[in-house]
Amino acid sequence: MTTTTLAIANQKGGVAKTTTVASLGAALAELGHRVLLVDLDPQACLTFSLGIDPEDLELSVHHVLTKGLDASEIVIATEDGVDLLPATIELARAEADLLTRTGREHVIKGALEDLEESGVHYDWVLLDCPPSLGVLTVAALTAAQGVLIPLQCETLSHRGVGQLLDTVHDVRKFTNRKLKVWGVLPTLFDGRTNHSRTVLETISETYDLAVIEPPIPKTIKFAEAPAAGRSILSTNRSNKGAMAYREVAANLVKLRSGK
Repeated sequence: MTTTTLAIANQKGGVAKTTTVASLGAALAELGHRVLLVDLDPQACLTFSLGIDPEDLELSVHHVLTKGLDASEIVIATEDGVDLLPATIELARAEADLLTRTGREHVIKGALEDLEESGVHYDWVLLDCPPSLGVLTVAALTAAQGVLIPLQCETLSHRGVGQLLDTVHDVRKFTNRKLKVWGVLPTLFDGRTNHSRTVLETISETYDLAVIEPPIPKTIKFAEAPAAGRSILSTNRSNKGAMAYREVAANLVKLRSGK
């Protein structure tokens, strides 16, 4: 089976993007898939939430992207059954380092291809994009076959979707013709309010995007999981949020086989 690389992107923060990457990764691993998560956010929230202190790391994805180090030397196995290319605050410098570099849009794609060539195969690679539309996000979109957009079901949270779709359009035109938007994943969803449901309908109509079901419910348990250094699928297996991510993962597997 070929690798499916999915960029999880939304330049608006606070939409449960990192939670989505960690939880979907763990859910796909539970289904027997080999999964690599790539932390592309200088805040290194994904790295931290999987039980790794970024301050203890000497090498990170920064060295892969800017110093040409082989990704296989950096990959860490985590307790959640997924592998991780970790980030540190040094990644904040990568944007500036890459700006003047020829072919900067292809650095992530190249690193993943090198990994594959060194004999390390993954079924899924999930890219946790930074909350901006800078060089790293464009490089992630260039490396991906698909984009998944986590979206908080609130009035203003979807204003940035148009900008992201413009970026996707440009990437398609210049660096990755095969890029597809897989859809929007509703997060922090409160099913008791009509408002959440209305926002959801507006998004699919306005942007003509598929909505990946089921919506991820709001639950305090998501906030507790990173402190334990595990995903919610480990810390609270039967929680409604964990169950929803398992369902989404199963739906993504079906989507992949249809693409």
